[in-house]
Amino acid sequence: MENSNRPRRMRKDEFSRRLMREHHLRTDDLIYPVFVMEGHQKEEAIPSMPGIKRQSADLIIDTAKECFKLGIPAIALFPVIDVNLKTEDAKEAYNPKGLIPRVVALLKQHVPQLGVITDVALDPYTSHGQDGLIDASGYVLNDETVEVLIKQALSHAKAGADIVAPSDMMDGRIGYLRDELDNNGFENTGIMAYTAKYARAFYGPFRDALNSAPKKGDKKTYQMDFRNTREALLEAELDYNEGADFLMVKPALHYMDVIKSLKDSFNIPIAAYHVSGECAMLSAACKNGWLDFNKAMPETLFSLRRAGADIILTYFAKDYAKMASKL
Repeated sequence: MENSNRPRRMRKDEFSRRLMREHHLRTDDLIYPVFVMEGHQKEEAIPSMPGIKRQSADLIIDTAKECFKLGIPAIALFPVIDVNLKTEDAKEAYNPKGLIPRVVALLKQHVPQLGVITDVALDPYTSHGQDGLIDASGYVLNDETVEVLIKQALSHAKAGADIVAPSDMMDGRIGYLRDELDNNGFENTGIMAYTAKYARAFYGPFRDALNSAPKKGDKKTYQMDFRNTREALLEAELDYNEGADFLMVKPALHYMDVIKSLKDSFNIPIAAYHVSGECAMLSAACKNGWLDFNKAMPETLFSLRRAGADIILTYFAKDYAKMASKL
């Protein structure tokens, strides 16, 4: 048989497979999301997120130190806010003595070299669970919400946050945040824009963790329709021109075409949020013996890498970091 084209010859040996490998995923490329709550030496399991816990600030410090030792460059903070502090105007979101500013300050004191990213959105702080202020009909108000987001981002920056991550999907908020940060001396505080955040079903475990599900209605008037891709390019162009340092797609696995579109169109880092529901599905399949976690988890993360993600936010960041050298 005459056949000079034999791609298999480069698959024969481990060394040649390594030489041919097109994509690499390092711990440098990962961000670990964490859930922080009030208290001391306190942690709570999240049933819908196996292996993930809500932790008090002192335990978050331990988690942060572990991440740093594993080579993970940054963590992303998400607050569990006491129901008594949730109001319609979300005023706790910009309390300078609130949970997130206190935790940020502690992290920068104890693990100064670890990057700290904070969520800029109002749903953990509103009594109705929406990402912004609402009118009498329940419609989320854009410009009025942006004014509160500015206060929130400034309170995080003053506490020492390295990057603020607006996840609200309000129009124009990146430009206003960039201007206000710069005008207040925080020109080096980065902005990771949740650029293409879709109104989807895969956030359920996350909302369980924060007790932040909408009390009424949904988020379709501000988060994107899952049927759209060109709209993501519009959102990305706006965020890019308004001064975003990173563009994020959320969820990740079901939107790899969107990740690739942004990667092909913009020359700044593209982040993908491997969200709670996506991680929970994999964890459940592995728990039931249907998949091998040590094989399926890295393959999942590499699929996002191949799609074009420069940065991956994932609840499996620590797991991957522990096995990366063996892959």
